[in-house]
Amino acid sequence: MKTSYFRTAILLTVIIFSASCKKYLEEVPNNALPTTSSITDASTARAAIIGAYDRLQGYYASSYPTLGTITTDNVIFNGTLSEYLQLDQNAIPTDNVITVSAYQGIYRTINSANSVIAYVPAVTDPLLTAAEKNKIVGEAYFIRALSYFDLARGWGGVQLQLKPTSDLSVLTGIKRSTLDQTYDQVLADLIQAEQLLPEDATTRNRAQKSAARALRARLHLYRKQWAEAENYATQVISNTKYSLVKPYKSFFTAPFQTAESVLELAYSVNDRNSYWNLWYPSSSGGQFTLKPSDALIAKLNNPAVGGSRNSLIAGSGATVYGVLYNTTATSTDPSYLIRIAELYLIRAEARAQQNKLADAVADLNAIRARADVTATTATTQPAIIQAIEDENGIEFAFEAHRWFDLVRTERAGVVLGITNRNFWLFPIPYSDVQSDPDVTQNPGY
Repeated sequence: MKTSYFRTAILLTVIIFSASCKKYLEEVPNNALPTTSSITDASTARAAIIGAYDRLQGYYASSYPTLGTITTDNVIFNGTLSEYLQLDQNAIPTDNVITVSAYQGIYRTINSANSVIAYVPAVTDPLLTAAEKNKIVGEAYFIRALSYFDLARGWGGVQLQLKPTSDLSVLTGIKRSTLDQTYDQVLADLIQAEQLLPEDATTRNRAQKSAARALRARLHLYRKQWAEAENYATQVISNTKYSLVKPYKSFFTAPFQTAESVLELAYSVNDRNSYWNLWYPSSSGGQFTLKPSDALIAKLNNPAVGGSRNSLIAGSGATVYGVLYNTTATSTDPSYLIRIAELYLIRAEARAQQNKLADAVADLNAIRARADVTATTATTQPAIIQAIEDENGIEFAFEAHRWFDLVRTERAGVVLGITNRNFWLFPIPYSDVQSDPDVTQNPGY
């Protein structure tokens, strides 16, 4: 794992207990447990995968979705902290607090998943059935796949650490992989995850087969593997467990985990997601650091473009703000990792790229109809692909999509004016480059 901050965490830090899990190992602090002796029975195996989810929650509760939003034309800086201004202006130093937090948080998540993958298969507790063991390990493979995917689309090819960090020797000699090699690892982990995970009819806040298939559809889209992207998106769309919910705001209004969600991370009053604080004005107790741009506000308020998606914003005048995250009293908003709407737009784009234009338009119009917007008038392949891009920008206005979509389609220069492609990737944290000779900085930083 990453030398710069794991030197002080050689011993296992994977088991992050919620209140319901602390009873298992109360006599010994979890951060003092050697990795090889910490996952030994059913209770510690269960606690370990909860710890991996906790790490995932950590970087999806603020830093990573901020990287996917404030860097684009949909969201602007409205605060006082320089780390957000740097992202807004796409002038990011190597010690930017948010990119460092996201990058290192992702590697912490990977380390937690690595521990589960390495040690849970060897547990021989009769209380841990083979089915549950497969589920736990499958979840860990999914979490590692998502983590490396998020690293790859943000920083390019990265160091692939596939063993838990129980000894400093595993940190040495790992060079950065290429982007293709990193995506190959994501695919390998998703194949493992899909084989091991159950097809759960109700779960939406933990990984199951459909979540692995959905992430695989996204991966194939990023790799321009159109037929595979269409295939895996179709598998998820065809699952009757998922559907586009109406009205649009239903999916982000409590109670959560609607039929819209393929996977969302759940929080509670004891495990809070306070991301709303960056979006709400001071009159509502927030910092108002992240603000919808005037252009986005105009689109959302245009019935022919935003439709019912104007429910994403509230307020008036200079105090229009985003309300995707809105549980100000309890801070229990989910992190929306994969919605079924994304699968429709993935399939639409994949079909358009294969010149299946009528089918592509049908998928695009399904998203527009749910938002009470009239059918698209696009008929040619370029126009349909542009319409899908535009729809993505509205549908996921405050989710971590638009920056990464514009980079993967090589449109960040035209749309955002960032013509230097070096800055389509975030910088590797300065501390990691300085402490590890095997870490090379991205060009331009």
